[in-house]
Amino acid sequence: MRYLIITDLHSNLDALDAVFQAEAENYERVLCCGDVVGYGPSPNEVIERMIACEATVIRGNHDKVACGIDDTAWFNESAERAILWTRNELTASYQTFLRNLPAGPWVSSNHEFQLVHGSIIDEDQYLYDDGDAYDALKAATVPITFFGHTHLPCFFALNIHGDLISEFIDETTPQSRTTIRLEEGTRYLINPGSVGQPRDRDPRAGYALFDLDKRTVELKRVEYDIEAVQQKMERKGLPEYLIQRLAVGR
Repeated sequence: MRYLIITDLHSNLDALDAVFQAEAENYERVLCCGDVVGYGPSPNEVIERMIACEATVIRGNHDKVACGIDDTAWFNESAERAILWTRNELTASYQTFLRNLPAGPWVSSNHEFQLVHGSIIDEDQYLYDDGDAYDALKAATVPITFFGHTHLPCFFALNIHGDLISEFIDETTPQSRTTIRLEEGTRYLINPGSVGQPRDRDPRAGYALFDLDKRTVELKRVEYDIEAVQQKMERKGLPEYLIQRLAVGR
């Protein structure tokens, strides 16, 4: 079974479509670690894509605020402006879609892997460092956990000897993809990076391909028309900071 793993779409339809087009024949199922909306100009259209491809989706923090489950207390000014605009833009049915998204962890039927937005311990926790990753890996009850929230492609692994391995993929890595070969007895935390708003200084959309049978995860990137998205955001009156950051992947 081959899965397309995506997260942090953030209402960026052009980036999402570029991912789908690049991998059209390479997966059987779509799994999303949350933040379908927020920041970008096309919230209804991105939700429509998720429904059309029958994706398994868990909620992110922006999804919760957009549908009224949570408030903007922890959002900066730009994020708050964008999510309030998103809330007004969403159709009633898509508000309901977001409201009905499950919180992570979502565990696969074979108990081989799971989806969370931030962390196994707390759906809104950011996993940036080895200490937090170690705690999450110790709490894991399945071998592989896919997560998002940080917008940074990376992985953490805890092997059978108790050794923690971590790698962040950034602009110093020349390869366009990184293949993680999954070893028996090792637990993994894997972030595919953000489709809609990368923050690792690479503006291309980030995602992963997970081959359960071959026991591999490929972290991949694809280019999309960033200027077209920026123009849409300008027309919608979204914050200039959010518009400009797309081009630099920050």
